[in-house]
Formats: sequence, C-alpha cells, structure tokens
Amino acid sequence: MIPYSLRRGVKLHVSVEISKLKPDMTKIEIFKAEFMSPPWFSSSAKKLINKILDPNPATRITFAEVIENDWFKKGYKPPVFEQANISLDDVDSIFSNSTDSQNLVIERREEGPMAPVAPVTMNAFELISKSQGLNLSSLFEKQMGLVKRETRFTSKCSADEIISKIEKAAGPLGFDVKKNNCKLKIEGEKTGRKGHLSVATEILEVAPSLYMVELRKSEGDTLEFHKWFQSSQPWTPS
Repeated sequence: MIPYSLRRGVKLHVSVEISKLKPDMTKIEIFKAEFMSPPWFSSSAKKLINKILDPNPATRITFAEVIENDWFKKGYKPPVFEQANISLDDVDSIFSNSTDSQNLVIERREEGPMAPVAPVTMNAFELISKSQGLNLSSLFEKQMGLVKRETRFTSKCSADEIISKIEKAAGPLGFDVKKNNCKLKIEGEKTGRKGHLSVATEILEVAPSLYMVELRKSEGDTLEFHKWFQSSQPWTPS
C-alpha cells in the first residue's frame, strides 16, 4: 500500500532539529523521494518503484497502472482464492501433530512425488512491505544486534543448497530440522529457560537466482534465539 504520508503529499516524520525550526510540519511538502536499491535490481524494477514513490499524487502511478506494468506482470499468476496465503504461521501448522483439516496448508508447488523444491515468489508489494522505512537496501544488510523474534537474510544459493547447508550445520549446534518443501522447522534438543527453542523458517524467491530466508522464533526464549542466530552467522548461505 502507498504510505499515508505519500498519499497526503506531506512529510510527517522529520528530525527533532527541523521540527524545532518549523513546528507545523504538515505544511512541509515532499520535493523528492530517494531510495537505494541493490545493484541486481533491473532498470524496469527501479522505474516501477520510482513511480510508486512519486511524491506528487497527481503523477504517481495508480494501483491499476501497477497491475498492468510489464515488470509486475512478469511471472504473475492470478490468485486462486481457494488457497490460503502462505506465511510463517503455516510452517507451524505443517509440522503440528493435529489432524484437524483446518491446519492443512495448500502449497503452491508442482504436483507429483518427484516435484522439485519450489519457493514462493515474492512480488513488488511484498518486497516493499518487508523493507524498513521503504529503504529497500536495508533488506539485504546484516542487521547485527537487531534480531528480535524474527529476522531474514538473502542467498544466491538454490533453495535445495540452502536447505542442505542448514541441515548440515544444525546437527552440531544441537538442532533437529524438519522440512516440507521450502518450509522448515528447526528445533533445539536442549530445554532452555522457556522450553525448547523452535524456529519457523521459509525460503522465498525474490528474483531469479536470489532467495530470501525468513526465520521466526515460534517457541522458546527470544534471547536464546538471538544467540542462536549470532552463532549461526558463519553458516548462513550467501
């Protein structure tokens, strides 16, 4: 969605120094919208983001125009409303012991017992929604010290390679890995302060040959999750 401040055409979040000089900040107009993007972003993707972040409401691209954009339509598949949206909460459902049909997750993957691992593909809006302050470069920087209940990193390895590296590294650290397509549940064997540490993990395709790995603490102590993530940095696939 387009942020409220951009829809208004005003800048609502400013530094303390500027606010002291001009208390009524709602009258300060946005004159440009700058952002940083990784070098692997295509020119068409950058153009689309520029149009979305246009500070002028009169010339800003509309939702209907975004849908018709060539870059946005590449690989786009109309939603099937019978299927549930996949989120990290689904990872817990996949590995739960419940047989309740409500816990079943419909996965977007090829049918057949020999189907290859197929990560969910993220679109432009999902990518922007995961950024911090719409600065897309922050998605791909190491956020040392900022890990709380969840975090993410990117990798150029294939989904199979990422899963293999996680499995090989988890054992020596005392963790067991359960997997279902591109969803994993990493569980600690030892009991911590708040029980066993459990980490829900999902691999998402950001662009061809680039994947994002999301990790979320689903059970256990947050501090232990933080320490576990720091210790796992050396084996984080890149």
